Amino acid sequence: ILRIGVSCLSWRSVGPCPGPRQRPAALGLALLLGLLLLLAAAVPRRWAAPPRASRRDERYLARAEELTATDTEDSSLNYGVVVDCGSSGSRVFVYFWPPHNGNPHDLLDIKQMRDRSSRPVVKKIKPGACCPSPAPSPPRTAGAGWLTAPSSPGISVTAAAPEQATAYLRPLLRFAAAHVPPRKHKETPLYILCTAGMRLLPERQQAAILDDLVTNVPLEFDFLFSSSHAEVISGKQEGVYAWIGINFVLGRFDHEDEEDAVVMVELGDQGKSLVRKRTVGILDMGGASLQIAYEVPDSGAISSPQQQEEAAKSLLAEFNLGCDVQHAGHMYRVYVNTFLGFGGNFARQRYEEHVLNQTYAHNRLHSQQTGLSPKMPFLDPCLPVGLEDTVVRGGQTLYMRGRGDWQACAKLLQPLLAGSNGSHASLVETYKAPIDFSNSEFYGFSEFFYCTEDVLRLGGQYSAPTFTSAAQEYCSQRWEVLTQRFRGGLYSAHADQHRLKYQCFKSAWMYQVLHEGFQFPLDYPSLRTAQLVYDREVQWTLGAILYKTRFLPLRDLRQESIRQAHASWLRLSFVYNHYLFFACILVVALAIVLYLLRLRRIHRRQLRSAQHTLLWLDKVVVPLGQGSVP
Repeated sequence: ILRIGVSCLSWRSVGPCPGPRQRPAALGLALLLGLLLLLAAAVPRRWAAPPRASRRDERYLARAEELTATDTEDSSLNYGVVVDCGSSGSRVFVYFWPPHNGNPHDLLDIKQMRDRSSRPVVKKIKPGACCPSPAPSPPRTAGAGWLTAPSSPGISVTAAAPEQATAYLRPLLRFAAAHVPPRKHKETPLYILCTAGMRLLPERQQAAILDDLVTNVPLEFDFLFSSSHAEVISGKQEGVYAWIGINFVLGRFDHEDEEDAVVMVELGDQGKSLVRKRTVGILDMGGASLQIAYEVPDSGAISSPQQQEEAAKSLLAEFNLGCDVQHAGHMYRVYVNTFLGFGGNFARQRYEEHVLNQTYAHNRLHSQQTGLSPKMPFLDPCLPVGLEDTVVRGGQTLYMRGRGDWQACAKLLQPLLAGSNGSHASLVETYKAPIDFSNSEFYGFSEFFYCTEDVLRLGGQYSAPTFTSAAQEYCSQRWEVLTQRFRGGLYSAHADQHRLKYQCFKSAWMYQVLHEGFQFPLDYPSLRTAQLVYDREVQWTLGAILYKTRFLPLRDLRQESIRQAHASWLRLSFVYNHYLFFACILVVALAIVLYLLRLRRIHRRQLRSAQHTLLWLDKVVVPLGQGSVP
């Protein structure tokens, strides 16, 4: 009785004492909750979402692995080869990727191959002994962009002898074949993509060169190559490939990370919309041309006035990067445009012609001699103070001396945004798809980076007020001071005399293109100027192979579905064995507890029956015995 009273006392501390029938159930429930808590603490949270810091660490490690040598002994790796037949030469790039991860919404994880010294597997050639070589071009002072000025033809030099096309590319293909494992040659796709130099040739000569490649390349190399793998791509395609490559390296096609900015995308005729990661737009100013490419999330962007509707359609590219054409998660609508004559060097030439013509016209009208002799030079606001220069055009000579007025220079450049005498498209009047500046991001390459970094040391996050202030300060300095700073090593190692001389002009030109031509707000916070992305140069060829191989995951997905069908039960037993183990322990423990509680109840019932029997004997049997005593 004392033992029962103590147990009941413990229940009174939290409430009324449960009855005899409730007490076993309460004890069983308490034991069950304790075992569940123990199970929750013991089982690892393997399917929980990793913290943000962990995801950042994983991305960093993945980028670090891309800089290590490719393991060619790994038989599971796949390879791809892209030949870029450009206007100034041809280059070959070798890429590789592991098997697809099985998620139909993910792209192939394509990376550039690296040799045993961890150097990128890439090789460039120029026209050699196989064919007549043109005169050498001057050194490049800025990025050539997507559409390079045809100064030194590449494979197009074989136009007069198209049967030499394969011989021209043979060193590149041998280089690729030496790096791709021989056992992988027959399943390694080869793409030969020709750009600006070939676009300038007549279609008949283009076809003759491509026919020679399609016919003779398979005779010498075992790569997976067909007629559809050799083509002349347009400037629009080249721009799209560059946009794909940059966004792929930045991870903007990965829809799983929730910490990045997102955008609402309308899917056009499907009448649907989805929310996904915000992609980045790219700006690229070379020496001769200017390019821009960015996603247009709103399908209504092509709804323009009738005179612009056709232009809008020709400048918008719609494509699906996913392997499943029915899935819209990788549907993209990208605006791409190239402006010839708006590159940094070509813009300077146009500016000099404009100043020369205006000065000569002014002299004739007012009978003056400005700029006709070194003693009476034209004071150029776009040159540093005191710098002397000479412009010669068509037998006319203009003597110039810098006066370093950046504001006046920027104002003087405004008319150039409209093109020149109809020979160049107008940057102001050309149709441009709307940009949501409140929810967008851009990267500026080539001249955008050189102009902000080489001298001003402002590369990276762009700020219009900071850039303007630094550019004004530079232009206002005397030429002797700037050259002294240059010799003192105060500027970037990539800066040279050409950069110092035309930095004032190019900074004003970049500013006008960005804020007057493309209408970027002065307080736009999401523009970065860069030369590398994650410490490596990104070529448009990466975007090309991503697009060309987008259906390859279907093969891996089909094999994965077959494997899962045969191994589903085995996988379940191994994946969930720890759950089954703890569940069995729980069932056994509950059975033991219930059995003990059952025995205790039977014991109490027998004890209670014995006590009643004793009471009956005390009250009935003993009194009767007492009554029989005399």
